[in-house]
Amino acid sequence: MAGVCFLLPGFLGVLFFTLLPFIEVVKRSFQSAITLDWVGFKNYKEVFSNTAFRMAAGNTLRFTLICIPLLVVVSLILAVILQRLKFAKNLLKSGFLIPVAVPAASVVLVWKVLFHSSGLINGLIEKTGQAKIAWMTSDAAFLVLVISYLWKNIGYDMILWMAGLAGIPNEIYEAARVDGAGELRCFRSITLPNLLPSLYTITVLSFLNSFKVFREAWLVAGDYPHQSMYLLQHLYNNWFRELSFDKISAAAVINAAVVLVLILVLQRSWERE
Repeated sequence: MAGVCFLLPGFLGVLFFTLLPFIEVVKRSFQSAITLDWVGFKNYKEVFSNTAFRMAAGNTLRFTLICIPLLVVVSLILAVILQRLKFAKNLLKSGFLIPVAVPAASVVLVWKVLFHSSGLINGLIEKTGQAKIAWMTSDAAFLVLVISYLWKNIGYDMILWMAGLAGIPNEIYEAARVDGAGELRCFRSITLPNLLPSLYTITVLSFLNSFKVFREAWLVAGDYPHQSMYLLQHLYNNWFRELSFDKISAAAVINAAVVLVLILVLQRSWERE
């Protein structure tokens, strides 16, 4: 009984604020936006045939496929390096965590100072005799988005990796070194296998955090940024402003289904490992 009373508030919160609203979204995805007439799969057909949706979905997929592996690998390398440092470890950890605490509005100011047409980076480029780069109005905007995501999340993932590394007993490494194993062999045969549980958690969290990059992108470039950084969140925001609740609902159900399938596939692969 005590366990039920402990879990009940959390269950009710998830039920009323997550499950029931999502069920309503699923129902609205089969209805018209204004009259709520039943239209079947019409909304889904319109979403898949929408050029803006295909472009936003493609950009979001490309962003995910590039950023998640980069973030996971770079944060792991930094975690291993910091784990072996004998000095200034806590100071460096705090430095990498600062971007997590920086408000989105402050990040936007940094973007504008660095990547404006007359910003700091273009000023340095001009001094070398090269032409300015239109960072936010060309394909380079996607690169800026990737850099912002990595800068914002690398410290968080690094701390998670360090927690996983701290759970590996030193005795295993000492025994391996006695048997003649080098650093690379220890990393491949001891560190990586013991970090598989952390790898699953970090990959899923990094994937979910990738959807939060919209805040900075929207504050910098507005509702209609360069097409290379036009993400699904931009599309949902524009549809919401146009009161296209039918298309938003259908797209949200598609998005949720894809995310669920990807997480289940990751979980299944890690369970096999």
